[in-house]
Amino acid sequence: MPTLPQPQPQDFDIATVLHALGDPVRLDLLRRLAADGECTCSPEGVTVARSTLSNHWRILREAGVVSVRTSGKTRLVTLRRQELDARFPRLLDAVLDEVDRHDEPVPRSADEPVRGEHCR
Repeated sequence: MPTLPQPQPQDFDIATVLHALGDPVRLDLLRRLAADGECTCSPEGVTVARSTLSNHWRILREAGVVSVRTSGKTRLVTLRRQELDARFPRLLDAVLDEVDRHDEPVPRSADEPVRGEHCR
């Protein structure tokens, strides 16, 4: 199954990964992936605009945080946990623990709920 371009683990850059994790919407996506393992590009309950969601997935993918693969017309997103843990030990645990500890609601757009598969 085809995948979109993404960095190899040895090319992960800490500044790029931290930037990717520095947004409330992307942290919510990270938390969902950590809990569910894999999701479509338009997970239930995320109501940001499609173009915004697509941009968030692109930033996470280009940083190496997620892998996006195509299955038919659907794009599936997976957290690259094992690779990130090997390159930056305990980073994801620390980020996810902090997110869970604060458990603040993620700001949502007033746009209608996201529909379709629009990952970059």
